[in-house]
Amino acid sequence: MKSKLMIVGLMLFTVFIGFGIIIPVLPELVTQVSSESAKWHTGAMLAVYSLMSFVLSPVWGQLSERIGRRPVIMTGVLGFSVSFLIFGISGDNLVLMYASRVLGGLFSGAVVSCIVAYVADITTTEQRTKGMAVVGMSIGLGFTFGPGFGGYLSEITIHTPFFAAAGLSFLVFVLAFFKLEESLPPEKRASARASVRVSRWAAFQGPLKFLYVLAFFVTFSLAILEATLQLYGITHFAVTPKQIGLMFFFCGLAGAVVQGGVVRRHVKPGQEARYIALGLIISAAGFFLLLTATNWVLASVYLCVFGIGNSLIKPCVSSLITQKTTVGQGIASGLSSSMDSLGRIVGPLLGATLLWAADWLPFVVSGLLSLGALGLLAQFRNLDKGKSTV
Repeated sequence: MKSKLMIVGLMLFTVFIGFGIIIPVLPELVTQVSSESAKWHTGAMLAVYSLMSFVLSPVWGQLSERIGRRPVIMTGVLGFSVSFLIFGISGDNLVLMYASRVLGGLFSGAVVSCIVAYVADITTTEQRTKGMAVVGMSIGLGFTFGPGFGGYLSEITIHTPFFAAAGLSFLVFVLAFFKLEESLPPEKRASARASVRVSRWAAFQGPLKFLYVLAFFVTFSLAILEATLQLYGITHFAVTPKQIGLMFFFCGLAGAVVQGGVVRRHVKPGQEARYIALGLIISAAGFFLLLTATNWVLASVYLCVFGIGNSLIKPCVSSLITQKTTVGQGIASGLSSSMDSLGRIVGPLLGATLLWAADWLPFVVSGLLSLGALGLLAQFRNLDKGKSTV
């Protein structure tokens, strides 16, 4: 199991390096092409990527129930590599930039949703939270190194980070081609074929629907932050792409340490909800503290506070969903990935609008959403307890 987790963790790490690379580079790149519409193009490019992932994640998840996880994951990684190559050669062509984001979102949905299902396949209920912590840690490390790579490599040329992401993704594809084993044997696929036409929303029922909405809130607020922090920082403390890359590097590093050292080692089955609540409170504190930052170093500290809270939430939510779902793991994971993508569709667009209205609004709204999600968690716990006693 450990070697399988290591391989899929490396794949997720690569995907989220690719996603993170764009964070410090995109506002600068779009400003060079269209300075008057920079905030709107930034939000739209982040949103269109996630729109494609939202639409196609459940399709990939259900396909993996039919033909197995491995071919779907492999297709996703290769397509992801191609999408970054296209962005690298886009120059100042906005059409090619958008085309790259469409392809990237299409193929990232194959990787993320199917890898969560893959981990659910190879872990027992007792091991599930630890397995999801590896998933969360891989994503966190990708976000750690992605913005850092983007910031430093952008000093060569603004497009260099995209060529680096394309090459790294292709290397992971080659590694996985030889090392990644199938997690869903043919006999289990046979039973899954009967439910292949089940809607993604079949998983959105009972107590779990509150967890899915909570997951949306968490990603939604994160997407607002990613779309607005650099533009806010440029105005308030003259932040550069390199500095914004370092800020997200430290944030991701703090999150990865928490997921590897706390979630993976200390969260026991049945304790997930209390760690989710703690994470929501810490995340809200991070959002509010960012408004008090007067330089990029202080902003980095407060961003790390947010990152610690976020790193407690995601693996615990994923673990609870995979433990308690009554549909196939591919369908449940597909819906999880879709809710994540939905947050990343709406978040950047709302973030750009809030930033236009008042530059402090994105952080206040995100903090309030984190606190509001505590009510969703309470609803889940109450209904889940009632269901358990029936």
